[in-house]
Amino acid sequence: MSNNAPEKKNLKEMELHYSNILKEVGEDTEREGLLKTPLRAAKALNFLTKGYDENPAEILKSAMFKEEYSQMVVVKDIEIYSLCEHHMLPFFGKAHIAYIPNGHIVGLSKLPRVVDAFARRLQVQERLTNEIRDCIQNTLNPMGVAVVIECSHLCMQMRGVQKQNSVTTTSAFTGEFLKDTTRKEFISLISSRLH
Repeated sequence: MSNNAPEKKNLKEMELHYSNILKEVGEDTEREGLLKTPLRAAKALNFLTKGYDENPAEILKSAMFKEEYSQMVVVKDIEIYSLCEHHMLPFFGKAHIAYIPNGHIVGLSKLPRVVDAFARRLQVQERLTNEIRDCIQNTLNPMGVAVVIECSHLCMQMRGVQKQNSVTTTSAFTGEFLKDTTRKEFISLISSRLH
């Protein structure tokens, strides 16, 4: 676990639960390769769910600046790693975010941090998309917000229907992005390879 991720007080209890789960699936927890696995798994889950301890709105507020810029701001290809709340298996992909400022802009690094704060919780992609949109809309009060997320879900690839190449796309829009022309411009920008 990275140094900037706080360890939760329940780490020992989580370690015990992981040890019990390993025993229930038929493993020998005294085997050399598994001796530290329960603790490592507990630390990993703490890291993967650290978003519960973060306030996404405060992340945005920490770097809001008055600015008269009123054109579209797009941050695309933001990596997402999350856990499906139904099976606790990973889903991962990219988020594309745009907003049209209305007197305030935000430090560009804060948008990926907001994505992480919501993604590092047990999630469904549909709710994740809406939470990101609503946080930006409610905190910055821009003229509009657009969020598109594309992810692969291991709960579909490793188990269940086992479709290896499926990708799920979700979108959410407010304000100016509800207009067809603005939305098309956003889709065009996130689809292009300008860099």
